[in-house]
Amino acid sequence: MNQKTQRLALAALFAALSYAIFTFLQIKIPIGTDATSIHLGNAVVVVAALVLGGPLGGIAGAIGMAIGDVLDPVYLIYAPETLVCKTIIGLVVGFVAHKLGKIQETHDRKKIFKWVLLAAASGLFANVIMDPTIGYAYKLLILGKPAAELSFKFSLFATGINAITSTIVSVFVYMGLYPILRKQNMDTLRLA
Repeated sequence: MNQKTQRLALAALFAALSYAIFTFLQIKIPIGTDATSIHLGNAVVVVAALVLGGPLGGIAGAIGMAIGDVLDPVYLIYAPETLVCKTIIGLVVGFVAHKLGKIQETHDRKKIFKWVLLAAASGLFANVIMDPTIGYAYKLLILGKPAAELSFKFSLFATGINAITSTIVSVFVYMGLYPILRKQNMDTLRLA
């Protein structure tokens, strides 16, 4: 199988995984007619960015989670925000892991672990800032200030929990996959 086909197949797999994990393994927190949730969909975005590189990995995870938003009436209006925020997670993770840490150029597991942890934390921290802030502005326009402020607090809490759990899960999943990726020469599927 050529590398383009592998990358496309893996991007589709990561999109499907992010959709399934976000949709079926989430804890919804209702806020009036709105909601936020605790989920591990962001962990899939991080792993996708580590395997495929930031641009493709971020887009793959973002598409899967946006489809989850579109198919859930509570989250339907947030699909554009999801596309932007999750793509940015992937871009940050890919930049830190592949451009700064150059994890694809080393076999030192300690170095890879350090850069994978830093990349995951950086990408998910960016989401902790972006997601509630963009959501606040979005809800301010739609629902008004009191509802936006209440929603912001819950969203910040949920996004923080998601960031912590997704960092832990994504690092352990990637480090578990790393030997298999290396053995199959799939650790270089990312974009240059």
